[in-house]
Amino acid sequence: MYSTVAVSGYRSLRDVVLPLGRLTVVTGPNGSGKSSVYRALRLLAACGRGEVVGALAREGGLESALWAGPESLDQARRGYAVEGTTRKERVAVRLGVGGASGELSYLVDLGIPVQSGHTVFNRDPEVKRESVWTGPVMRPATLAARRRHASVEVRDEQGGWAPVPVRVPPWASALTEVVDPLAAPELWAVREALRSWRFYDGFRVDAGSPSRRAQVGTRTWALAEDGSDLGAALQTISEDAPGALDEAVADAFDGARLSVAVTDGLFDVELHQPGMLRPLRSAELSDGTLRYLLWLAALLTPVPPRLMALNEPETSLHPSLVAPLARAVARASTRSQVVVVTHSAALVQALTEAVGGDDPREVEAGPGEVVPMRLVELTKDLGETVVVGQGMLTTPPWEWGRR
Repeated sequence: MYSTVAVSGYRSLRDVVLPLGRLTVVTGPNGSGKSSVYRALRLLAACGRGEVVGALAREGGLESALWAGPESLDQARRGYAVEGTTRKERVAVRLGVGGASGELSYLVDLGIPVQSGHTVFNRDPEVKRESVWTGPVMRPATLAARRRHASVEVRDEQGGWAPVPVRVPPWASALTEVVDPLAAPELWAVREALRSWRFYDGFRVDAGSPSRRAQVGTRTWALAEDGSDLGAALQTISEDAPGALDEAVADAFDGARLSVAVTDGLFDVELHQPGMLRPLRSAELSDGTLRYLLWLAALLTPVPPRLMALNEPETSLHPSLVAPLARAVARASTRSQVVVVTHSAALVQALTEAVGGDDPREVEAGPGEVVPMRLVELTKDLGETVVVGQGMLTTPPWEWGRR
């Protein structure tokens, strides 16, 4: 389990530390920074695949992704006009995820590239620093691996530091360059964990969407992000845990039954409904029905990831499907850590009831403790994303360290 996620210098997230539960619901009005939290999680996962530099470049480069306001808003909060001042800190996007007590944590520091010679790759940030440690807060005694620019060091058996005989280029992560489960087990473990994270940012369900077409199917342990292997994913779930799928379908569509038709290796979904002479295939299903089946395929995966993030899963669903969806998400959070980004008050209420009914804003937890549900409400203050009700004493402990 992860207990915290921290972001600094990324878009409106000037300096945010969010507590995580087994199920974390991030909510707030439009423009409050919810999507930035979701995208920051994707960037963290990209570190495990060696794709974080490319992901930032596709966002317009580091300069486009950086916090656009002043380094400090203290003067603006006292009533003075917002204006730029000389920066005292380094310009950087910093991302980190804190493990629960005894679990591994990770942070990455991305900075302005140092230009040497002629190059046209001006959008590429550089990885300046990476750290892996045990527990929710980085301390010198808990560090297991550290990277400064091109050099990587890991703890040896005597508790000292041993250099890794690999020079890591500035555009690469130590997680993908130092891959040795024996010499650097902590780096290897963090890489594998981040690579397992899954993200679902809604699904296309228009007439030409991949999920509406029969597709060649093989055993599928994780639904593709575009839902193109829906039939194969549902058939895999049906064979692995048939009762769970039948229960989830019946919970949403009273009396309905799901099956997968296989013709010459092509898999297509069939929904059998009371009163219908034949089942409806994926091309015939309503947008909301098809999207709900896609969410079930993602949530009921036979091989759950370490973390699964869902961006506005309630989109285009009828209100009658919100409660069944919430129950499916709550069940998934018992096998994976789940982050839901939503502005739907109905979904927030349904998730609270599905988890247990207690107000998650009133649940107290110690450092590194993971509770069943966290509700994180975001708002904007002078362009900066802040957590509603979070103050100096209630912000989870976090330490960025220095380059």
